[in-house]
Amino acid sequence: MEVLATLIGGPTLLLEIAGLRILTDPTFDAPGSYTTGAVILTKTTGPALGIDAITPVDLVLLSHDHHADNLDNTGRALLANVPTVLTTMAGATRLGGHVRGLAPWDVFELPTPSGQVLRVAATPARHGPAGIEPLVGEVIGFVLTLGDAPDHAIYLTGDTTYFSGVAEVARRFPITLVVPFVGAARTRGPFYLTMNTNDAIETASVCPQATVMPIHCDSWAHFTQSQSDVAQAFAAVGLTERLVLLEAGQKLTVVW
Repeated sequence: MEVLATLIGGPTLLLEIAGLRILTDPTFDAPGSYTTGAVILTKTTGPALGIDAITPVDLVLLSHDHHADNLDNTGRALLANVPTVLTTMAGATRLGGHVRGLAPWDVFELPTPSGQVLRVAATPARHGPAGIEPLVGEVIGFVLTLGDAPDHAIYLTGDTTYFSGVAEVARRFPITLVVPFVGAARTRGPFYLTMNTNDAIETASVCPQATVMPIHCDSWAHFTQSQSDVAQAFAAVGLTERLVLLEAGQKLTVVW
């Protein structure tokens, strides 16, 4: 199985699968700052491609709507022009309209232009250490499978650290491509809100058949680890051959 992957920047990835154009966490604003309560997020780099270059989009997979580094102003406006948007239950309530909410393990099915059915399963995510959930709100990830290829699955972790829910995803699905949201984000204290290099290695370990394509470690000031850090960590434990690194704006064919 093959998928075309284009990194827009940050958590925003365009996947072309079986004739569908699927976009993750839309962020298309120019550099700037966003304030949520006591937290200020600063975007340092704009998108590698604008909305005009990647539309039309058939499906948006939105891990959560309430942090600007996962859904910014331009990305929010894009949602109105996408026929299917999937996110958390709380996010669907906030966004309204045609946005559909999923709880972990819920499944949504979407016919593809090639005559197959894309199954989207929502997966659990924990956006930081245990106990932080009331502070950071709901987040989900997604697993994608095609009806005629049940032994292949793409896992988009969303903003999460490694925890038992990630291992459970690996137990339930035959993950052959995992897209971890890395970067070891820090905004509130001396702890990470997204996967650090150790978490990415743990995720690769529980998905032993998967190619690993890390994203969401660039374009924002609150990331403390880069794509280069992930590459060095994977090299140190002998996992380089499983790692695929995307450059912003690059379109790559990935076997999954």
